[in-house]
Amino acid sequence: MAAANAFLRARGRTLTAFRPDAEYQWKGPFYFIQGADPQFGLMKSWAHGDTENGDDEWGEEIKLADQAVQAINKLNPKPKFFVLCGDLVHGMPGTRWKKNQEQDLKDVLKNTDQDIPLVFVSGNHDIGNTPTRETIDDYCKNWGDDYFSFWVGGVFFLVLNSQLYCDSSMCPELRQAQDAWLDEQLAAAANQKCKHIIVFQHIPLFLSKPDEDNDYFNLDKSVRQEIMEKFHKAGITAVFSGHYHRNAGGSYKGLEMVVSSAIGCQLGQDTHGLRVVVVTEEKVVHRYYSLTELGSQGIEKELLDMLA
Repeated sequence: MAAANAFLRARGRTLTAFRPDAEYQWKGPFYFIQGADPQFGLMKSWAHGDTENGDDEWGEEIKLADQAVQAINKLNPKPKFFVLCGDLVHGMPGTRWKKNQEQDLKDVLKNTDQDIPLVFVSGNHDIGNTPTRETIDDYCKNWGDDYFSFWVGGVFFLVLNSQLYCDSSMCPELRQAQDAWLDEQLAAAANQKCKHIIVFQHIPLFLSKPDEDNDYFNLDKSVRQEIMEKFHKAGITAVFSGHYHRNAGGSYKGLEMVVSSAIGCQLGQDTHGLRVVVVTEEKVVHRYYSLTELGSQGIEKELLDMLA
C-alpha cells in the first residue's frame, strides 16, 4: 500500500521516487502505465446534462479507479511508474464537492503497490480553466509540483502544466517561469545523451493533425506551433495526454502525439482503460487496454517479449 506521501513525490521540480544519478544510464527496456481523467463526478453530471453542478455522486468512478489500481497491481513484471494525465476529479477549484472527490481518489490510489510510484499531471479541472497562483498552490499541496522532470533508466521525462499554455492571464509570471525552466531542462537533456525524451501534459497539442483547427480539446494554434517546433528540435519522442476522453493521436515531424481515453467517463466509443507504454532503446511502443482486459489477461506477449 502506498504511503501518505505517495501523493507528494513531485517536489523541487523533480520526482523524489527516482534518484537522477542512479537513472541517467540506459539499463534495458522497461514499461510504464499511463491513465487519464479518472474525473470523479463527471459521469453523473454528464448523464444529467449538468456539468457545472451535477457532480454530487461519483460511486461509479470510484469502482473504475479501483479496477485500474487492481489491474496494475497484478502486472508482472511491475511497471516503473503509473502516471495520471490530469483531471483527477471533476470539481473545479472552490466548488462544493472537490475536496471530497480528491479524498476519495486518494483513498483508492493509496492501494497502489508501493513499488509503483504515482506521477500526477495537472488538468484544467484540477487547477481551473483560468488558473491562478492560489489554485496552482492548492493543487501542489495535494498532488505535488505542477511541472517537473525525472529520469528513469536513461530516459528523460517531463511533466508540464498545459493549462498555462491555454490561459495564463491570471498568472503570466508562472507561464514565463515554466517556459524558462523547460528551456533549461531541454538544454540539460541534450548534454546527457538520453535515449528518449517523453512529455506528459493534460491537454493534447493536437488530436490528429498538427494543423487542425482550434478546439476545446487541443492547444490553440498560436502556441501549438511554437511548442511542436521546440519539442521537435529537442528530439522529443512522444507526448502523452488525456483530456479528450477518447483515444486519438498523430505525429509532427517524427514527434508522436498520443491521446489516451479516460479511466472515468467516456465521450466516444472507447472503453474505460489504461495505456501500457514500452520503452526500448530504439522506440516507444504503446497499446490501450480496457480495464477488464488488462485486469484479466495482463499485457500481451508481443509487448512482454520487447521487455525480455
